[in-house]
Amino acid sequence: MSLLLDNQFAELPADKSVDTKTFLDNVSTLPPFFDCLGSKVFSVIKSDINGNITKIRAVYDQDPAKYVTLQDIVEAERETHKGQWPKVGATLALMWLKRGLRFIQVLLQSLADGDRDENNPNLIQVNITKAYEHALKKYHGWIVQKIFSAALFAAPYRSNFLKALSKGQEVKDEDCLANVRLFLVNYTPTVDAIYEMYSNLNAELDYTV
Repeated sequence: MSLLLDNQFAELPADKSVDTKTFLDNVSTLPPFFDCLGSKVFSVIKSDINGNITKIRAVYDQDPAKYVTLQDIVEAERETHKGQWPKVGATLALMWLKRGLRFIQVLLQSLADGDRDENNPNLIQVNITKAYEHALKKYHGWIVQKIFSAALFAAPYRSNFLKALSKGQEVKDEDCLANVRLFLVNYTPTVDAIYEMYSNLNAELDYTV
């Protein structure tokens, strides 16, 4: 069984709304993904994702009937917090969560597309770098960027990473990548929909940490 397919994301409806409960249930299975990357540095992203899921779920649990979709939460907080929004509450938590989810998406897509260092084909530094630069780097200050650069040298071999995604089972690389592609079918549109929502609501912030 693939780690990624333990709780497959559902196809979005035509209006691209993201059901809050289903989303939270799905993303709650993803933090172990970062254990597959080996370095303790990636545990920072794992911890951040777990924390943000907890914050969003806490808001949702206050009134599940009111917060059916993620957009319901973000729009409600815009009305409640006024000038403090969007740097507050579940809106801020989801903003950072979606960046962690984008990191996963770009890394997996890069692997599925066959991106690799031709001189070191069994390393995944190229894939991790692409994901980090696309999803997180612009939001990190110089010190954090250097820490992640150092973490690349502790990244696992490609074969070991794919084996970890398969929960340690001996699975052919191509079979594992087939599972990755299957996972991305609904995962990528979900992440895209959240990014689109933030753009439409003018809820995106560019500050660094």
